[in-house]
Amino acid sequence: MKDIEAIAREIVAREGGYVNDPDDPGGATKYGVTIGTLRRLGLDLDGDGRVTEADVRKLDRRTAEKIFLEHYFHRPRFAELPDCLHAGVFDTYVNAGSNAVKILQRLLCQFDEEVSVDGVIGPQTLGATRRVERKAPDYLADAYGIARRNYYYALADRRPASRKYATRRDGGKGGWIRRAEEFISPRFHLSDGQHRARVESWG
Repeated sequence: MKDIEAIAREIVAREGGYVNDPDDPGGATKYGVTIGTLRRLGLDLDGDGRVTEADVRKLDRRTAEKIFLEHYFHRPRFAELPDCLHAGVFDTYVNAGSNAVKILQRLLCQFDEEVSVDGVIGPQTLGATRRVERKAPDYLADAYGIARRNYYYALADRRPASRKYATRRDGGKGGWIRRAEEFISPRFHLSDGQHRARVESWG
């Protein structure tokens, strides 16, 4: 099992450098840290009294890693989840916010656990997760990764502007799907044909 600092470094590397895609609701982003996050945390990195795109550009890797460890892993209580979920839920939270927890909670409901889908890790969710882990210790991480992949497809179904993140121009798997499958055992990866069939209706 990788230590959480190593997972944070991998997330930063996966997210890459500065981008400001008009189709991305997060706005200006660097290493996965959005301008909204910097404003929420009050991180005026250039000291001009405002948090702007210039601060996003100034962000360094180590600061991004610290932000993720504190605000995207420890504060949401992911350390209290089973170890097998740490990497997948942490990475999803960086990419999709509280939807990472909702994906888990909906999955728990599919295992017949009574859990509120509220995007918050509390005693109810922690208890249900531990029970499901005991039932399916070798499946939980894959089940979460598959649910995450399905979430991305469903999001792109609803929001055409997001489809470029789920599928490439040539019809192959886009970044969202490849990223989800990094946390899924190869035997559960979709074939290229299965992916193309899933997105065929997008045109």
